[in-house]
Amino acid sequence: MLVKLIIKNYALIEDLEMSPSSRLTVITGETGAGKSIMLGAVGLLLGERADTKVLLNEKDKCIIEGTFSISNYHLVPLFDEENLDYEESTLIRREININGKSRAFINDTPVTLDVLRKIGGRLMDIHSQHETLDLASRSFQLQIIDAFSQNEKERKDYTKSWSSYLKVKNEYEVLLKESNSLKKEAEYVNFQLDELTKLNLKEGELNEMESEIKILEHGEEIKARFNLALENLTRSEYSAESILKEIRSHINAISSYASSYQTLADRIDSLSVELQDIISEIEKEDDRVEFDPKRIELVKERLDLIYTLLQKHRLQTDKDLLLLMNELQTKADKTINLDTELERLKSNLASQEKELQAQAKRLSQSRKKSFGPLSTKLTDLLIQLVYPMLKLRLRTTLLKRDREDMTPWRSYSVPIRE
Repeated sequence: MLVKLIIKNYALIEDLEMSPSSRLTVITGETGAGKSIMLGAVGLLLGERADTKVLLNEKDKCIIEGTFSISNYHLVPLFDEENLDYEESTLIRREININGKSRAFINDTPVTLDVLRKIGGRLMDIHSQHETLDLASRSFQLQIIDAFSQNEKERKDYTKSWSSYLKVKNEYEVLLKESNSLKKEAEYVNFQLDELTKLNLKEGELNEMESEIKILEHGEEIKARFNLALENLTRSEYSAESILKEIRSHINAISSYASSYQTLADRIDSLSVELQDIISEIEKEDDRVEFDPKRIELVKERLDLIYTLLQKHRLQTDKDLLLLMNELQTKADKTINLDTELERLKSNLASQEKELQAQAKRLSQSRKKSFGPLSTKLTDLLIQLVYPMLKLRLRTTLLKRDREDMTPWRSYSVPIRE
């Protein structure tokens, strides 16, 4: 039910806001007052097409917004089917920009016109003087039968079974389609996977080996530089270590004369400790460096293999290779278990179909039980509607005939079912 309508910048309407009554709302007015314009705006909420001709002010966009109370409309499955948030107070908005482009929203989620028509068609029917309800519509006839049958439980059960059936059917069809391509590429996938598995790569290994090969290839230079550094720090007559010791002894001798001298002595002590630590680290690094031609060859071969696979798969890092290996493993596992999974889904689909047919049969039976009573009820209503019209038409015809014949009034008796 429409509970609020907002129209802005549409045709002759600059800004309109109204809240129809929950009982009966009648909109009246002379020809040209704008009744049809308002109905046209409402039609946009139901998915009708529009262009810039509807803009009152061509510099501003047009906005049509309707708030609907849909708690009794049983539309949760439809909203789920279209991946929309269901709200008992649903907001539908339509915007037409100055360039003629249109956008539609349901509860602030963008939707296509097809979705808008599907949902809007369940919320409202618009009938003008030139339009009638499509009584021949199968869906409308079913709505009447269901309303008369009061078979809400049967319809809910059927809708639930239908949703479950579609879900399993979709899974089966997707996997079946995927299985054909998986089987075709299975050999290639296994080949690639085997290649990466044999590599036995670890994350971060590429950076470590690139650093290692630099050290190995420049080992002689590195050791020479370390030795020169140690010579200047500890081994020469005028080494940094001996000079610092001499400085330390001079400052320590006068440190008691002023607090600032003591501070300098403390700083020199700290510098001495830091220098010893640096010397120790250089000696350790120097011991680690070895010139090993065999190790150089091994590292180069491994790096070449990693670089080749990176280039082959157009990747950048060893982490990318590991991710690819996981993806290939998933595909390979899927191929191995493919037939079993297909059989499981096929069996499940058959079970869902059987349940769906049972629910459809119950729903069909509830509808068939209503055919007789509904037909009788409709016939009675039509007779009540048609009888006065026939009676008036008959009387008019007889009066006209009597006048033409210039004969006295004759009474006629016509059997009509009351």
